[in-house]
Amino acid sequence: MAERPAGGHGEGLRWAAEPGFWREVFDHLGAGLAVVDSTGRIAAVNPAAEELLGRTAAAMLGRNFHDLLHRGAHGATPPGVQCPLLTALSQGTAAHAETDGFTRGDGRLVPVTWSGAPVIKDGRVVGMTVLFADITASQAARADRAAHVLALENRTGRLTLVAEITSVLTQPLHTEEALSRLGRLLVPRLADWAAVDLRIESGQVRRVAVTGPEGRDFDQEAWQGPLPPPAEHSRSPLVRVLHSGESAVLGRQEITAPPDSSLAAVQAGFLQAMGAVSAVVVPLGTARQITGALTLARTDPARPFDTTELALARDIGRHVGLAIDNARVFGRQREIAEAMQRNLLAPPPQPGPLRLSARYQPAPAGSQVGGDWYDAFLLRDGATALVIGDVVGHDLTAAAGMAQLHGTLRSLAWDRTGPPSAIIDRLDEAIPSITDVPMATAILARVEGPENGPWRLRWTNAGHPPPLLVTRDGRAEYLDQGRGLLLGTGLGSDGRPDATEPLPPGSTLLLYTDGLIEVPGTDLDTGLERLRRHAAALAHHPLEDFCDQILNRKPASNTDDIALLALRIPQPTSRR
Repeated sequence: MAERPAGGHGEGLRWAAEPGFWREVFDHLGAGLAVVDSTGRIAAVNPAAEELLGRTAAAMLGRNFHDLLHRGAHGATPPGVQCPLLTALSQGTAAHAETDGFTRGDGRLVPVTWSGAPVIKDGRVVGMTVLFADITASQAARADRAAHVLALENRTGRLTLVAEITSVLTQPLHTEEALSRLGRLLVPRLADWAAVDLRIESGQVRRVAVTGPEGRDFDQEAWQGPLPPPAEHSRSPLVRVLHSGESAVLGRQEITAPPDSSLAAVQAGFLQAMGAVSAVVVPLGTARQITGALTLARTDPARPFDTTELALARDIGRHVGLAIDNARVFGRQREIAEAMQRNLLAPPPQPGPLRLSARYQPAPAGSQVGGDWYDAFLLRDGATALVIGDVVGHDLTAAAGMAQLHGTLRSLAWDRTGPPSAIIDRLDEAIPSITDVPMATAILARVEGPENGPWRLRWTNAGHPPPLLVTRDGRAEYLDQGRGLLLGTGLGSDGRPDATEPLPPGSTLLLYTDGLIEVPGTDLDTGLERLRRHAAALAHHPLEDFCDQILNRKPASNTDDIALLALRIPQPTSRR
């Protein structure tokens, strides 16, 4: 939140960035201020509270606020069930009392007025702030204290609003979905109507979100969509914001002024159709990097916007603009990472009668792309190599590391004819020299056997989820053998283990990454059992359909990307 500069100077704009500012507010507030936790125990008091109550902070911290301080008109502690502050704390609501009594350290009763507001973190009430003042002071002193309390409540409310907006904008959402949620935070707490306009890459402007009072959204879509270009000559507040970042507070006269450009006409039509009598228009981003504009409108003549609220709107606009810029950068990185993965993850070969199928599914929009990959290729000795892997991390660096490991492992497997464990050991030794990848998991497997079978699987597992073997008759079993350390630990190895398993006719081998089995809120065993059950039910399905159904049956709450590689062993009488 940015402060309106006083006397034409810009120092006030930086007050919120100073780490000691709120400590100063707390220490020098003219009214008593106590912070209690969710159980009602005192977590902090300011010097004014110590002075008013005749008690030191050390004597109050950790004590129950109600039991220690709260007294009725006759000096007796009222029952907790009758305490409006405890009731408000349990319900997560605000409370106040015009006249009440707190007891000083010397036993004297102090008549007070107090106001309590819940402290909310991540949607949960974690405590309450209690502001209180001595009501026996003079009328002027009471008015002054009330003004301090009101100012603090207003400032606290604004900080809370900015914090909630920041929380929404940092969630993994589509930009337009995030802006829609932003509108619901601004309306009706700060405005009756809100509109967000974004600059798009072609230089045009698009109104991407319009939010109004509940029950009055029937005409919002008519105001969304492309806007006329912001003409250089126009003095419209919206045009000035888009060109120079110049914020403005508009009264009825400015709202009804004749428009001087096409964009000004659209904006005037919008404000007048909404019945606006006061509005603010602020840039999204900074004056050097203007992403768009935020328009807030009020319809009540008794509540015009003032310069303090303009400063708040400007700070909100700055947060929104930075979040949008970050989302766009992330989106470009995501597109690069996805393109890199899709180009590297080529369709698998079809070696002889064996059938291979693979899938790569990026994380849902808004989540970060990871480093999942698969590979399948023929080796010099006629065996078929199968690879599945996952680089630790979820960003463009992870995707680049995946590409490096993908190429290196393929080269090592082609060059060496030893067991899979020896090749993985060699890859592990090379990781510090060829990539910045911190750690990764992988399975390298060989499918061995004559053209007409029988076939067997030989593999090693470097910290990856186990392969799943599904027989033709619907039995599904995880192959837990061959486990060793994941790649990149730097712990060395005395030789990774290899394992072998016959591959029965008609069976299906499934290699996959952890996005297929890890679901927020559940344990890994639950995900493994879900996959085993689904794969068993799909044992008779054609291989392509088997892979599609495995992906379709994953939980909707999955937030990770997924790679899978499936091998189908032919029946003796069928080469499907």
